[in-house]
Amino acid sequence: MDQGAERSLETLALTLDRLAGAASLLEQTVSRLEEQHLSMSGQVQKIVATVEQGSSHSAGNERVYELERKLHEAVMQIAELRAQGASSHSSGRKTMTAATVSLLAKQGISNLDSIEAGSLDAALTSLSIEQRIAVKSQLLRAGLLG
Repeated sequence: MDQGAERSLETLALTLDRLAGAASLLEQTVSRLEEQHLSMSGQVQKIVATVEQGSSHSAGNERVYELERKLHEAVMQIAELRAQGASSHSSGRKTMTAATVSLLAKQGISNLDSIEAGSLDAALTSLSIEQRIAVKSQLLRAGLLG
């Protein structure tokens, strides 16, 4: 048992030596970091900058003015287009395909401004259901049915 105890003591002594060496290295690292921190703090000096006003500055102002003018024109054009779109949308589209017009003319409907639902249904009875749906959808898109 004496040999086992001696080995344990030797191992413990080696471990303690290693720990002491590691602690020493850590202390050195901390002291270096503190030195770096102290050397870095306090080195910030006053920064002064000047802006030169010259031809490039006036050219920049002209460019900004030109871009603002174009933006204003674009906004005005968008507003006009929206106003035109709202007025044309409310009036609706008044055109249909030639095939639809000829089909309605064959059924006796020539005045497309005032199509009554009853007369339209009577005129389309000879058509298949798919054709009736197609004609009615074209009339709806044209703004002739409401």
